[in-house]
Amino acid sequence: MNKNEITPTLELKKVVKNFKQGGQKLEVLRGVDLDIMPGEVVALIGPSGSGKSTMLQIAGLLDRPSGGNLYLDGQNCSKLGDAMRTSLRRDYLGFVYQYHNLLGDFDATENVVLPQLIAGVNIKEAEERAKWLLNRLGLGKRLKHRPAELSGGEQQRVAIARALANAPKLLLADEPTGNLDPKTAEIVFSELISIVKETHLSALVATHNFELADRMDRKVKLEDGRLIDMRASAFVSEENFY
Repeated sequence: MNKNEITPTLELKKVVKNFKQGGQKLEVLRGVDLDIMPGEVVALIGPSGSGKSTMLQIAGLLDRPSGGNLYLDGQNCSKLGDAMRTSLRRDYLGFVYQYHNLLGDFDATENVVLPQLIAGVNIKEAEERAKWLLNRLGLGKRLKHRPAELSGGEQQRVAIARALANAPKLLLADEPTGNLDPKTAEIVFSELISIVKETHLSALVATHNFELADRMDRKVKLEDGRLIDMRASAFVSEENFY
């Protein structure tokens, strides 16, 4: 089977997003096209304010496009109702943000168990998967620690485990290492990519880190509201990366 016969995990077709600002129309996305295939990890780059977070919110069914279509595993999700969008977010998507947003009153294991319980998994299975994920991410000795008792890197690894708890097909990450020092960022990123590849996930990762972006399968750049596939460029330097 060739690539053309495989259904993309995520497909954006001519996606447009406009906002009104001061009585004027602000065009953030101007006909964005993107395919992400099963098991593919794509870096989303571009300057601050270019619309990366907006694009991730649309891809994650947290916002609706002003025009164009969004497909998840071949299903057109652009006009789905709120209940179906919520169900797809729960079962199909995983989210990692720059700030972990963990629940402070719950320990690491409980933070990873909760989304599974919401999805209908029984408590025993949820705890087993939570412990497996946390051990896989190097947190086997921190299972009962609350977020305040964990370092920044450990908190972000719990957030990654939480994002993977319901075995999503697509992981969306918005600057997942942006709030970490370079050494910790390297550790967290390596663990993230390793488990994504191991579980054959697709991922779209917004990042300002040139070195980390280079280690993904490919890079796309958001510029002036349009998406540029960096494979089409003969040479990409860090100078024109931003």
